[in-house]
Amino acid sequence: MMSISFPSRKFLTVLCGTAAMTTAAGCAKDNEIELSGGVGITATRSACPAVAVPLHTGDITLFNPATSRDARAIDVVAAITNVTPQCNETGEKVYQLASFDVVATRREAGPARTVTLPYYATVLQGGTAVVAKRLGNVAVTFEEGQVRGTGRGQASAYVDRAAATLPADIQERITRKRKPGDQDAAIDPLSLPEVRAAVQRASFELLVGFQLTQDQLEYNVRR
Repeated sequence: MMSISFPSRKFLTVLCGTAAMTTAAGCAKDNEIELSGGVGITATRSACPAVAVPLHTGDITLFNPATSRDARAIDVVAAITNVTPQCNETGEKVYQLASFDVVATRREAGPARTVTLPYYATVLQGGTAVVAKRLGNVAVTFEEGQVRGTGRGQASAYVDRAAATLPADIQERITRKRKPGDQDAAIDPLSLPEVRAAVQRASFELLVGFQLTQDQLEYNVRR
């Protein structure tokens, strides 16, 4: 198994979770401009990790024979889909659960068959730091005479609420109303390095994908 490097990743799927103010990870009505009594930013920020499937790890291709890369040797092609997050952020530990389907196609219909596919669930902080990683397996079942099979898996993460919460002074700097003529009225608070760094530290993601071998990953990248 290989270790995937996430800092340069792009996502196939991004679902509701941590809203790092101006990033695309949030699904609430963040960054609305508040005009009454001055200009400020209305920010609704969840402590729930964003859920995503990194590019190139959302599908897997199995060959028979395994060493071949000929299109005629493709045995099974599977993809992660229908990723559904469910978050409980009522306690000191925020719990994010992500359920997903695996839809697969085999080369030809035949006897009933079950294929076991490995997947990973990684918790990332600040876009680069791996906090935790777990491996699991999804069983995909093909009924007799069918070329299409399905399976279902789950991934989960616990995040400290304190770590996912912006410090009060940073929150105030982002949302404070500014009046025309104020010294910092024209300054985007998120352009300040210390504010940007605090937002990044408090941002978590739950990444889900197939646990690919080096050859499988290279095949996905080249396609």
